[in-house]
Amino acid sequence: MTTTKADGPDFASSSLPRHLVRGVIGFGSLIGSVACIPTLGPVGLLLLPVGVLALRGCPMCWTVGLIQTVSRGRVRHTCADGRCALTVVDRDHRAERPAEPVAL
Repeated sequence: MTTTKADGPDFASSSLPRHLVRGVIGFGSLIGSVACIPTLGPVGLLLLPVGVLALRGCPMCWTVGLIQTVSRGRVRHTCADGRCALTVVDRDHRAERPAEPVAL
């Protein structure tokens, strides 16, 4: 059995500019909600849900989505016979070549 889609959640956007706009709205809302507390009081915290929705969860979820958005179409993850591998798609020739091993 061969799978090409990861089993985990997908936080990627359809394009990098769209993802960056979501980040600006999300982080701006989170920062704005805390910054407005001295002037608006607890009413300023109403921006928190806007920020969480724009980021699709926490700031780390947005960061994972950014990495997924950037790597989409460049790195392919495949699993076969209990072994998983990353392959880098060569955009010039549309051929796949194995990714370099990453030391952990």
